[in-house]
Amino acid sequence: MGPGPINCYPRVLSAMSTQLIGQYDPVMTGYMNEVMSLYRDVFATKNNATLLIDGTSRAGIEAVLVSCIEPGDKVLVPIFGRFGHLLKEIAERAGADVHCIEATWGEIFEPQQIEDAIKRVKPKVLALVQGDTSTTMLQPLEHIGEICRRFDVIFYSDATASIGGNPFETDKWQLDAVSVGLQKCLGGPSGSAPITLSERYVDLVRGRQHVEAGIKADHHSAGTGSRIRSNYFDIPMILDYWGEERLNHHTEATSMLYCARECAITLLEEGVEASISRHELHGSAMLAGIQGMNLKAFGDLSHKMNNVVGVYIPEGVNGEQIRQQLLHDFNIEIGTSFGPLHGKIWRIGTMGYNARQDTVLHTLQSLETLLRRAGHKLQPGLAIDSAFSIYSEKG
Repeated sequence: MGPGPINCYPRVLSAMSTQLIGQYDPVMTGYMNEVMSLYRDVFATKNNATLLIDGTSRAGIEAVLVSCIEPGDKVLVPIFGRFGHLLKEIAERAGADVHCIEATWGEIFEPQQIEDAIKRVKPKVLALVQGDTSTTMLQPLEHIGEICRRFDVIFYSDATASIGGNPFETDKWQLDAVSVGLQKCLGGPSGSAPITLSERYVDLVRGRQHVEAGIKADHHSAGTGSRIRSNYFDIPMILDYWGEERLNHHTEATSMLYCARECAITLLEEGVEASISRHELHGSAMLAGIQGMNLKAFGDLSHKMNNVVGVYIPEGVNGEQIRQQLLHDFNIEIGTSFGPLHGKIWRIGTMGYNARQDTVLHTLQSLETLLRRAGHKLQPGLAIDSAFSIYSEKG
């Protein structure tokens, strides 16, 4: 019950046990095409370039950024938590001239703040996290795409922590590139990074096209831009691998392909809106239970993600000891935090397979027991009653 990774859906685990097949077997390429189609619905996009990067969610971030950034390009990164700092570091490693604006952890950016920074910096790329689990905040994106188009800026977002449990509209919000991971609301393990890319982004990186000498044919031509510094994360080469020509690049991670496919099928069978509503319901019940335990939630709750809540550790309570007792005595894991929040808050998730009433109630009851025994003043039973009130009202 932490901020991720979380327990997988059982059907996802089952899919991963399926036997391997060759990477050019028609069944395999059929699965690849099916995954592209499924994730278009997950991302709410018509982008043809919708596929998987083999690696954790960080691999998706790196592929998107290293493929579109050339040395000296200006990149703007609004930072409101740990993972904004990650985008900054990856962009810097790609040779970018990175400019940042920062919000206090627990807050988000208003569109005008981002527009003002774009006017000042004139970046090639805006890189922005949607949901940052380090702060539990959800950055609104719906007005940012229009701003980026107005100033001819490539708009990229990492939505690993938020997609499937919070609204996300790639085309409607005019995003150029999105990357995610499976280990949060999508209910899978880390190890595959679905991405989607607009035609605008693809046209940009095709200018850096490169075909390896061992597979290059007469009809292949190189781009005029600088060669992408990473071979593995070279998106034009990966697009050629997933495209009709099937140019060899890497060997697709077959079990993770099965896994990513099943994650998407699970989400779409439930329905994206239904999944978001489920995460909102159980996240609200968890929040109500936490508040009923005489605990204070962290941050601007009007911009909290549906699927995770930050909780101030009460004075006089050993936060790490409570976490260890939860794990060893009740078999429940909750998260600590990073940076300025380390040792100050717990992070409790309700996501994917664990966004359920029984897991919420079990977590609340167990935490209440430990806090009561640790001397924290609370009204016994109020946490569960508060959660049940949410279920009665919204369930």
